[in-house]
Amino acid sequence: MSTQVQDAQNQSERDRVIIFDTTMRDGEQAPGASMSLEEKLELAKILEEMRVDVIEAGFPIASNGDFEAVRKVSEIVTESTVCGLARAGVKDIDRAAEALKPAKRGRIHTFLSTSPQHRDFILNMSQEQILELITKSVTHARNLCGDVEWSAQDATRTERDFLRRSVEAAIKAGAQTINIPDTVGYTYPTEYADMFRDLIENVPGADTVIFSTHCHNDLGLAVANSLAGVQGGARQVECAMNGLGERAGNAALEEVVMAFKVRSDGLRQHTGIVTEHITRASRYVSAITGFPVQFNKAIVGKNAFAHESGIHQDGMLKNASTYEIMRPEDVGQGATNLVMGKHSGRHAFRDKLKALGYELGQNALDEAFTRFKDLADRKKHVYDDDIIALVDDSLARGAERISVTRLRVIAGTEGQSAELTLTVDGNAHSAESGGDGPVDAVFSAIRKIVPHEAELRLFQISAVTEGTDAQAQVSVRLEEDGRISTGHAADTDTLTAAAKAYINALNNLLLRQEKTAPEPLIASGF
Repeated sequence: MSTQVQDAQNQSERDRVIIFDTTMRDGEQAPGASMSLEEKLELAKILEEMRVDVIEAGFPIASNGDFEAVRKVSEIVTESTVCGLARAGVKDIDRAAEALKPAKRGRIHTFLSTSPQHRDFILNMSQEQILELITKSVTHARNLCGDVEWSAQDATRTERDFLRRSVEAAIKAGAQTINIPDTVGYTYPTEYADMFRDLIENVPGADTVIFSTHCHNDLGLAVANSLAGVQGGARQVECAMNGLGERAGNAALEEVVMAFKVRSDGLRQHTGIVTEHITRASRYVSAITGFPVQFNKAIVGKNAFAHESGIHQDGMLKNASTYEIMRPEDVGQGATNLVMGKHSGRHAFRDKLKALGYELGQNALDEAFTRFKDLADRKKHVYDDDIIALVDDSLARGAERISVTRLRVIAGTEGQSAELTLTVDGNAHSAESGGDGPVDAVFSAIRKIVPHEAELRLFQISAVTEGTDAQAQVSVRLEEDGRISTGHAADTDTLTAAAKAYINALNNLLLRQEKTAPEPLIASGF
């Protein structure tokens, strides 16, 4: 190999940006964005297919559910690094190490606040006490795991000199990745880039570690700050699908990745992400959390590649590059929104699914095709978004003990009532109920058949496509004894979709109960 080729390879490796996905950890901290274990495992598979470098699967000390999620993700992920978060305490770090034991590649991510606001009002610790705890916690983590990341929580509001001393302590204790998070979304691009340059130039040992960004979006600058951090020397970006996260969210993974890909002329850095899986991941995260993606959201929004202006349409017909800086195929959006109908065959349906990013097994394909045909009989035009909603609805359903068999609703100015039949553990049960509106009547009928104490925390309806025959996509979130479960369903009939979504949430709630054998639902509730 020539010296020139070797130098080019070394430069390429130095410009490689590690993508650290925190959708399952920081993303789940968004109020109401709880994910089940099964949903996290499916998301982990999707992220690994995307070739995400590091998957932060949870905060093991936070709950038994988080511990189990990190452990199970560690068992199934073989290519990506699986990461568990831990505070700077021995119990936290031990718990994370235990959860990561099955991982082929595991990482403990431990953190400690460094800003005066956090030192004085949260920790009540001096700078020297902070430095001592950094050394102690990172050393302990390093003794348990070969890959340790340390974060200076609220780094962007920390005195620069003390931040340097903190980073130096973490490096000396054995951390290989140093994260400088903009925890409260406070910084701006030039300031953040300068922060990394300062640390890399002035902290002993900085050339031996990887620096990382972690930016929140409180001022709408998370992606811009992340890119600036990389220009300042960071080589890892912590982000989440759809920008999910606390408050205004995190840097959006899809935006960061595509910025490097589209602007490779100016941003010399690159990632290893398979971008064609981006839209699939985005839609799955939206479905399982119940957080809709805004239509005009960059990269993954419904309108991201839509053109209505006559001038724009004319330009697109002449050459797509006139108004599109990337191809929709590059992010898995599909080139066009082709219409399929009741005469479409199984082969065409399979090809359409493949174009939309779905690879289904034969049984799942057969079920999806049957539902597609039923939908085509009821709906004049079946668009890509209809098919996506249909397949996502099918994939969201596991081993269901309860299913909707029949629903009849009467609504109007003279009152509302619902007649409902559910199949519960293989047996049909019926009930009638009134309510304050047709949806309330349907949900009341469900509670008559399956008595439970779960409270409705979210009921959300959105139209999948345009037109009066559009499918309704419904999300329902239930909470019982601190357990949160989300259900989803799509149907051309809004009330049917609502009933199925509620039942889906009930089924998911049942799956989370730790029982050695299922109990009869009708006799005792759950």
